[in-house]
Amino acid sequence: MNLEHKRILILNRGEIAIRIAKAINELGHVSVGICTDNETSPPHLQYCQEWVHLPGSTNLETYLNIEKILEIVLTYKIDAVHPGYGFLSENTDFSLALKKAGVIFIGPNAEAIRKMGDKAISKKMAKEVGVPVVPGSVGEIKNIDDALKLAKEIGYPILLKAIAGGGGRGMRVCIDEKEVKKNFEVVQREALKSFKNGALLVEKYIVDPHHIEVQILADKKGNIFHLFERECSVQRRHQKIIEEAPSPFIGDDEKLREDICNTAVKLARQVGYDSVGTVEFIMGSDRRFYFLEMNTRIQVEHPITEEITACDLVTLMIQIAFNEEIPIKKQSDVKKLGHAIECRICAEDPITMLPAPGFLESFQFEPPQGSRFDHCLVEKYNISPDFDPMIGKLITKGLNRDIAIRKMKAALNGLVIQGLKTNIILHRIILEDAIFKKGNYSTSYLIENKINDKIETNIEIQDLVEHTAVMEMLYQEMGK
Repeated sequence: MNLEHKRILILNRGEIAIRIAKAINELGHVSVGICTDNETSPPHLQYCQEWVHLPGSTNLETYLNIEKILEIVLTYKIDAVHPGYGFLSENTDFSLALKKAGVIFIGPNAEAIRKMGDKAISKKMAKEVGVPVVPGSVGEIKNIDDALKLAKEIGYPILLKAIAGGGGRGMRVCIDEKEVKKNFEVVQREALKSFKNGALLVEKYIVDPHHIEVQILADKKGNIFHLFERECSVQRRHQKIIEEAPSPFIGDDEKLREDICNTAVKLARQVGYDSVGTVEFIMGSDRRFYFLEMNTRIQVEHPITEEITACDLVTLMIQIAFNEEIPIKKQSDVKKLGHAIECRICAEDPITMLPAPGFLESFQFEPPQGSRFDHCLVEKYNISPDFDPMIGKLITKGLNRDIAIRKMKAALNGLVIQGLKTNIILHRIILEDAIFKKGNYSTSYLIENKINDKIETNIEIQDLVEHTAVMEMLYQEMGK
């Protein structure tokens, strides 16, 4: 295959589309972006060499419409499609449709997507190769009676979870029989609405769990490597807002680190994986870990792995899709150095943590050394309610965790966004919190410690807001 100047369609938007466009351009290919009727001039088009119009004003009419996308692919002679994350990134039908059209899907093979996209199948495969799984149902739970019976066997609390779920949707923790009866049909409806699949699983809910995931890199020649782990336990509504690499909970326990990373590789090999992907685990306070799910795509939090390993995951993902040689030949080629933290910057109310779309008047960023800001911000831009509220990812790196935290504080202080509510204040408070500093926080950290309540009463934060206003006035004066 002639790899020169391949035309690659970026089937996404926002910061990840920008990140992908940069990688495509660097490799010498042609980046093709998309604009829709509700985003006629999105920021990512500035980084694309070409762009096409995908008609429609809803996700179902645009980014999720396989028929329309295939028409664009054929009309504009697209050689490959990079789906980013979300949308059709883990859709088996889309991957197969592209293959039938002779177009490369930049991601794993369709069979791996199918197996890992179904929580029942993935759990069964994990058990077959000796990967520990959370006690619970192997397949779909058909009705409330079956859910109650299994819950009694494995013990409360339990988790009702959509088989086709993801992103924190289609999940409810139930502490007793009454809550199972109350939530079963609610979760079914939510799963059906979000994923067009109302099938549910029942799992034992691990109390005070840590969410730890392992980055996988696999080529099409049978080579599979891990790029160490990430801690993703600072969450709201089962969705991550702060991630770290490596995990502070695992810390210096290299035996545990090796065990969880090698377990992830074992599962990826069983699936026949051949791209960038992530195996997610839940780890109890006793440090026992259980397979949770596998994400067959690039992750939002991939930059922190890039920072500690010097591996460009997006570029490697493209090279693997084209069956090119990658620079990693053996596991020992992957080195881990330092510590990295990512804060997801979201257009949301920092107290309620609910989306707060609006008009971005202006923003400034004064980055400290060792920081990176992957974002889709341009002044005078309307942040739409039609998409996820995340507008950027702030990443810092240091030789150790304390330095990375210190740099993140400086980076957050140097980020000024006007016209939008954001969760920047929430991030500042978390970084100052004693529990977070110790690194032994669970997925219930935000709620149990009522971190949001500190926003209204923290005088230092109010001083910082006032300081930010003064700095904004100075910026305006300097611009005159």
